[in-house]
Parts: sequence; structure tokens; C-alpha cells
Amino acid sequence: MNNFDFHRPATVQDACVLMRQTSDPRLIAGGMSLLPAMKLGFSAPSDLIDLSGIEGLSDIERDDRALHVGAMTTHRVVSRSAVVRAALPALADLAEGIGDRQVRARGTMGGSLANNDPAACYPAAALALGASIVTDRREIAADDFFQGIYQTALASDEIITRVSFPIPQAARYMKFHQPASHYALVGVFVARFNHGVRVAVTGGGNGVFRCAALEQALSSNWSPDICQTLAIDTAQLSSDLHASTRYRAHLIGVLAARAVAASA
Repeated sequence: MNNFDFHRPATVQDACVLMRQTSDPRLIAGGMSLLPAMKLGFSAPSDLIDLSGIEGLSDIERDDRALHVGAMTTHRVVSRSAVVRAALPALADLAEGIGDRQVRARGTMGGSLANNDPAACYPAAALALGASIVTDRREIAADDFFQGIYQTALASDEIITRVSFPIPQAARYMKFHQPASHYALVGVFVARFNHGVRVAVTGGGNGVFRCAALEQALSSNWSPDICQTLAIDTAQLSSDLHASTRYRAHLIGVLAARAVAASA
């Protein structure tokens, strides 16, 4: 691991200033992805800017229309929050299934979304629920935020402060995980609103994506049976040592059906 300077700003504004004034900075939230990358030599920042000392980034609030979760909220807090479980239990269950206890204790929602690992769980929730990713300067719709493998709409000096999730009529996330990493081999998040259904898939390809075929079918018939009768297009899916494109396509239908059944 290379040498670096460590900073612990007191405000989001201070962190933004440090991002602009240092040569090759990285923000650190939980560090679940960044620190292993640094140890392996894949990342060698000049400066680490720790967000854990900034107040207000771990708040959880609910209003009539949405659940608002601070970017530095850990997976464990999301999974155990009474506010989250009352407003959006599918999100709490998703958080409870991330990684292991150590990862859930340190990893954060904002860090996961900013990293945008193609097999991460939170991106599926954000995209299926039509969430807004709020930064120090703007709100970004989830449909515009995720831009491919490890790529997002964030500027180089932009910081996520909270995520706002519209509250659906019904929602559920189902994941078939890779046993060693607990990342999703395929994960499917279904969300039903009064204007229709949104379905997001993670772990299937080069990033999270919406499944139009399932959205159209479930908007017409919110039933588990409809999910397994559809032919899932394999064009967006990847094949690797863990699963072929055909297997992942099959899993999408199976997991979507389980998610719809469990949402009741």
C-alpha cells in the first residue's frame, strides 16, 4: 500500500474543498471496496478523505411520500431501523443480506451506490424504487445515476449526502448469492406503484439494469406465475465461471417470481 495523507473533515463543504485541492483523492465511507483495492495495488490515492466525522450523514427519516436515508448509514443500521422496517421492509431485508456481519457493520449505503459494483444489492433497490440520489449540489434520478460497471453520474468532487426512496405499494428483493463473496450472482428487486411496476436486476451483467419485459408483464398481472413464463433477453447478461447467460436469465425469472410472492 502506497503512502497517503489522511483527512477527517467536519463538514461536507470541507470535504469538497479537500477533493478539489488534493491531487488524487478518494472518499472513504466504510472502506469495504476501497481498502482491499489499495492493498492489492489497484488504487493508490494521494489522499483519503474520511466522511465518518460529518454529522447528519447517518440520519433516517420518513415523510408521507418517501424514506430518506443518510449516505453514511451502515447496512446494519438500515436492516435494524424501525423506521425503515415500517416504511420499506424490502430495503431492510436487502441490507440484512449484504456480505457478512463485519461488512454490514462498516459498509454504507452511499459508499455502495458511489462504487456501483455490478453485483451490489443497493443499486437494484435504488433503480427499482426510482430513488433520488442527493448530493452536495443536486438530486440525481436513479435512472440517470448508474452508467455502467463502476461508473456513475457523480462528478469527481461530488459527494452523496442521502438517498430518497419513494414508498411503493409492494416491494421485495431476492438474491441468489455467490457463496464466497455473498455478492449477487443475480439479484432481482420488484416494486409496485399505483402507476406501474419497476424491476431492477443486479449481478447479471456489466451493471444494474431494469427489465422491461418483467415490468410490462407484472404491471398487467401482479402474479408470480407470469414471471417464469417470460423469455428473458440474454443480450444484457454476462457469462463467467459462476454462471452462463442462460442460467442467469433463468434465475431472473425464478427470483422475480419469489419476490412477487414474498411481497404479499
